[in-house]
Amino acid sequence: MKRDRIIQFFLTLLAVATLWSCKKALDEKNPSGLTAETTYTTAAGFESLVNAAYGFNRFWYGKEEGYSVTEMGTDIWTSGTADVYPQLTQYNNLQGANTAALTLLWNNTYAALNLCNQGITDISSVSDMTSSQKTLREAELRFLRAHNLWLIAETWGDVHFTTEPTKGVVTEANRTSVDTFYAQIFRDLDFAVANLPVAQSQWGRVTKGAARAFQARMFLTRGRNAEAAAAAGDVIRFFGYSLQPRYIDIWNMANLKGREIIWSVDYSATLTYNDLTSTTYPYGHSRGSNNGHLMFLMVYDQVNTAILIRDLNNGRPFNRYMPTKKFLDLFDDTMDSRYQGSFQTVWYANKAALGFAVGDTAAFATKNTLTPADIASRKYTTYDASKVYGADGIPTQRRFYVSLKKFKDSTRPNLAEAQSARDAFVIRLGEVYLIAAEAHFKAGQADSAAAYLNVIRRRAAIPGKEAAMEVLPADITLDFILDERARELGGEQLRWFDLKRSGKLQDRIMTMNPDAAKYYKSYHSLRPIPQTQLDAVSNKSEFTQNPGYQ
Repeated sequence: MKRDRIIQFFLTLLAVATLWSCKKALDEKNPSGLTAETTYTTAAGFESLVNAAYGFNRFWYGKEEGYSVTEMGTDIWTSGTADVYPQLTQYNNLQGANTAALTLLWNNTYAALNLCNQGITDISSVSDMTSSQKTLREAELRFLRAHNLWLIAETWGDVHFTTEPTKGVVTEANRTSVDTFYAQIFRDLDFAVANLPVAQSQWGRVTKGAARAFQARMFLTRGRNAEAAAAAGDVIRFFGYSLQPRYIDIWNMANLKGREIIWSVDYSATLTYNDLTSTTYPYGHSRGSNNGHLMFLMVYDQVNTAILIRDLNNGRPFNRYMPTKKFLDLFDDTMDSRYQGSFQTVWYANKAALGFAVGDTAAFATKNTLTPADIASRKYTTYDASKVYGADGIPTQRRFYVSLKKFKDSTRPNLAEAQSARDAFVIRLGEVYLIAAEAHFKAGQADSAAAYLNVIRRRAAIPGKEAAMEVLPADITLDFILDERARELGGEQLRWFDLKRSGKLQDRIMTMNPDAAKYYKSYHSLRPIPQTQLDAVSNKSEFTQNPGYQ
């Protein structure tokens, strides 16, 4: 969906209207004299509000801060050498004062929430929109508000809640139960499901299917399993979605808008449209393009520069995150194509030297442990499990390892380009099958759970291994479902929420992620409120830090 330039006065409107004020916002000037009251009463002005409400999703999805909050600090990822936010990855000295990622996400998620509140409140006064147009845009805004409320509630817990747009500067914050957040989430999603169309002309706008799928996720989160199963079943049967025949094809840049994708954050192939240098958003941050392609790659260009140098196909390796050994061990790569479909294990020479021709294997990483003789017999550099992880699972080096390749983008204009046009998938059909499986399992319907899981597992099977990949009802446990979600959805910004929802965050960290297990405490199931927010409120005795972080 095209969301180009939002008019320049938008910064001032958000800085004043956003709940979380700061001195910089108070110092902003509005030379145009335009206000929300005069601009958002026209159809053109209101469209800019809706587009901007969508745009805030670019702060979460496909961004380093979003990955750090949604994937790190779980059972399946740990720190690479260049991890910028190790406090989130390992819970070591995690506080409200030392994590810039949380501050950015807090500020901009509340700004997005306030914008949704303003649009929902003011849409009735738009002068030149038909009633059907107003209903459609309100349904989109209600979906987006529900999504922002979910991110806030699950990340920070009982924090500030409002459905009213902020007028002027507000310095007091309330503490509201997560139950209240979810009550509003379900009211908004009911409206969205009832009023959104099955399809929209602009890719990236939410649809009835997206609202029903997100509703299924929310029902599952709140333990409403029968409703989750029904919602997921509707999405699978009635909206025309279909799985990619092969798992690896989901990640092909040519398939970003395929029928498996229910809702995504749409990044433009014209990178400047993604607001890399935007000044129209609060707090001095631009949104930019997708940078997931940078985060999970090992520094292959440091293995042997005589034969292997950085190139476009192998990506620009920021070396932020690496898989835990236990994550890799979840894959049976003799029958599950998702291992090779998700991870890069081989790097080929792109320079001829030292007896290597271009195209020869230059480096190989494996989750298995090889014999010294086997390693010595190989001409190329090999990183087996013994060269990456200690016997306790803690990495012994964090530069060279099996690397997640899902988000790589060789269509970037050059090898140094940090921005990618890859869309960030927020909901895809593969997840909905897994929601259905978990909901049926929790409702005591193991046969149905196995049937849904087997659709996903057959799709994942190496050709000829379909029968071996199938599971029986007796095989299914909650941990098995979480294992399956890791294999299918690893890196897709759901893992922390999955573990929290299932009550397995602490257990899985303790058994699978020794880096984080050293520091994890039960209170880490909520993130700390940014210290800048605590400093800004006037009712400091009521609005205090989350437990454990004081």
